[in-house]
Amino acid sequence: MVGPRVKQYFISLGLKKTMIDQFLASYFIDAGYAGVELYKTPTGHRVVIYAEYPGRIIGRGGSVIRKLTAILQTRFGLENVSITVSPVTDPDLNARVVAYRIVRALEKEIPYRRVIMAMLKRIMDAGALGAEIVISGKLRGERATYEKLRTGKIYKAGEIVDYIVDRAVAKTLLKPGIYGVEVIIVKPSIPLPDQVEFKQLKPEEIQSLVQEYGAVEGSQQVAGAGNESG
Repeated sequence: MVGPRVKQYFISLGLKKTMIDQFLASYFIDAGYAGVELYKTPTGHRVVIYAEYPGRIIGRGGSVIRKLTAILQTRFGLENVSITVSPVTDPDLNARVVAYRIVRALEKEIPYRRVIMAMLKRIMDAGALGAEIVISGKLRGERATYEKLRTGKIYKAGEIVDYIVDRAVAKTLLKPGIYGVEVIIVKPSIPLPDQVEFKQLKPEEIQSLVQEYGAVEGSQQVAGAGNESG
């Protein structure tokens, strides 16, 4: 049985990770920030940051990393921080990276419909099974509304959502007001429960099965009936 001190430790570590994640997401939006992992080591804390452009987080000569290390130690109370910056393996399949791309495009006043269509195409070209993008705000007038476009197959409930669906939300402040962006990506994975594959046997495979297991019972009965009638 897990004691209360152990529970409190993991809860505090999770809350600290969430606060660091929110800080990094707002600070490194132009670097294509994708996520963070926080580990407790015997000598201190290890922070792994994932981004589309790792160089923008590292900085020239590691200047940004040094500042970030000081912030994590003083503001978030981490001890002996070791930071590792890793690139995202496939940014087009990372919902957070795509959401920040849309935010940056909206800040450049690119029409939102064009942005949605371009991002959906990039996501599907990367091999996703489905994608959904929602942009909300004052899109067409003074009243707030939303635009939702989807393609492919989208899963929003069930156990499969935990390991195949990536979801992210981002927001930005423009002249008309605050705009919100939600991105849902169904990543390529193992065969899904609702997907059935049919395999057609070759004639030699059928003949091999007949020789190994014998003729089907129904065919034997038909053959026997034909012999009796003869």
